Amino acid sequence: MDTLNALFSGFAVALSLQNLFLGFVGVTLGTAVGVLPGVGPALTVALLLPATAGFDPTGALIMFAGIYYGAMFGGSTTSILLNTPGESATIVTAMEGNMMAKRGRAGAALATSAIGSFVAGTIGTVLLTFVSPFAVDVALKFGPAEYFSVMVLAFVTVSAVLGASPARGLAALFLGLAIGLIGLDSQTGQARFTLGVPELLDGLDIVVVAVGLFAVGETLYVATYLNRGVDTIEQMKGSIWMSKEDWKRSWKPWLRGTAFGFPFGCIPAGGAEIPTFLSYATEKKLSKHADEFGKGAIEGVAGPEAANNASASGTLMPLLTLGLPTTATAAIILAAFQQYGLQPGPLLFDTQPELIWGLIASMYIGNVILLALNLPLVGVWVKLLAIPRPLLYAGILIFATMGAYGIRNSWFDLALLYGIGLLGFVMRRYDIPVAPVLVGLILGPLSEQQFRRALAISQGDLSIFVTQPISATVLAITALVVIVPQAWRLVRRMQANAIGHHSPI
Repeated sequence: MDTLNALFSGFAVALSLQNLFLGFVGVTLGTAVGVLPGVGPALTVALLLPATAGFDPTGALIMFAGIYYGAMFGGSTTSILLNTPGESATIVTAMEGNMMAKRGRAGAALATSAIGSFVAGTIGTVLLTFVSPFAVDVALKFGPAEYFSVMVLAFVTVSAVLGASPARGLAALFLGLAIGLIGLDSQTGQARFTLGVPELLDGLDIVVVAVGLFAVGETLYVATYLNRGVDTIEQMKGSIWMSKEDWKRSWKPWLRGTAFGFPFGCIPAGGAEIPTFLSYATEKKLSKHADEFGKGAIEGVAGPEAANNASASGTLMPLLTLGLPTTATAAIILAAFQQYGLQPGPLLFDTQPELIWGLIASMYIGNVILLALNLPLVGVWVKLLAIPRPLLYAGILIFATMGAYGIRNSWFDLALLYGIGLLGFVMRRYDIPVAPVLVGLILGPLSEQQFRRALAISQGDLSIFVTQPISATVLAITALVVIVPQAWRLVRRMQANAIGHHSPI
């Protein structure tokens, strides 16, 4: 009952004219950036951080959350009509959705995607509403040792899952941790890694780093490598509504996709990529029309799209209850909280209940708005694909430059922006993920703080991390995350070698 009362009070906050308008702007902008290839929610939220510094925190965060799950809706349009995933989480959608479009069933593919996204997003938000209070109760039992262990788990899982290899992910993480050390030591006041530059005494601004990595780095990469091909957009043919048979084949994949997406969103496993692939594999195995997979099976669109949107709701669970980001966009939303002097976690539910519950309530409203925006207005979103890429990315670069300079009116921030942008370009070029850099930068100082507190409590005894049951369990899970995949690869390699050794010449 307390949860329902809190939710109703959240609706009172979310339905105010200002917050309703910001929520509408957020989901509309999110849909637009989801449609545009290469322009994701992480880049968009990073660009808007400087411009929203003077906003009311509740309204700004409602808008940022709207951009996040709005992009999950919009990404399917590009995947289906252009065979170019607007987001990495919609790669699976492109496999079947584009084949449906080539067969003249683009309308049905877009409809099952939009309705499935609505169903999964709403169920995910209901789960977020009622599971969050229990997660908060557990989090309140955490001490410094437990928090440090959970952050180590987040570091390892995000780094190991994202990118072409765990080694590259961990390299990106350690780069972020190193950048996070720049500035004055919070306890001793000693300058660290400042190289005698006064502007570095306050550390690197998270907003400048985020905009540099995602906006400048992405723009340079697109200008260098992705401006040569000619994209072919599939034409919309037939009705945009689903037939009775389409509904019959879609509703179970929607529910199964939601069951995959929400739990994976809650754990630090890199976002929606894994549950979308699991959903696709499951639907292919369970479908009575398995022969259609690879040729345009509607289940191959319905399930992964539901998993994608459910994971977006799940991602907000660890972010709001523990302050742990599990995706790049969540890391930037965490930076937005910190921009307003707020630290997500269990105490925020007590100190800022109107913000937390207003944000959750806005997700119910946003899902309804997104359904109304995506189905009838699909023709409008398709027209966005006609924007020339040079103009689009030039605009992003100008906006990034103005935003970075506007933070402190400092030429040093501009130099830093483009220096980090070049770093982001090199990382993108060599397939080194940038999300672990941001996670390391944001969580690094917090983990250092919790580590020092734990040592202060134990009077320097490191065994506190393995003698506390929760901390020891989390560290054991972290070790398994590192060891099990490597052991599995080793076994597979040995099996392959054994088969090759015994094969006839």
